[in-house]
Amino acid sequence: KTIVQKSGYFARSAAANDFDRNLIGDCAKVGVESAIAGVSGCMGQDEGKEGHPIRAIEFERVKGGKPFDTTQEWFQQMIKEIGQA
Repeated sequence: KTIVQKSGYFARSAAANDFDRNLIGDCAKVGVESAIAGVSGCMGQDEGKEGHPIRAIEFERVKGGKPFDTTQEWFQQMIKEIGQA
């Protein structure tokens, strides 16, 4: 048996843009490659590695309690793009 747990979630009401669709596709591709190779983890951009590569991040490194920084440039840009700023 396998249990998958997560400590939080992110949602928004805006439609996915080109960047989102590319990121989702890249995560899916690397996720399938990781699964075939027997590598477990949480798919995403690894902020702890140089260049933030998309990879299966070790579950023990994924934890809650990390504050969300709304001043990050990418977040501010997204807010503008979806008309929330």
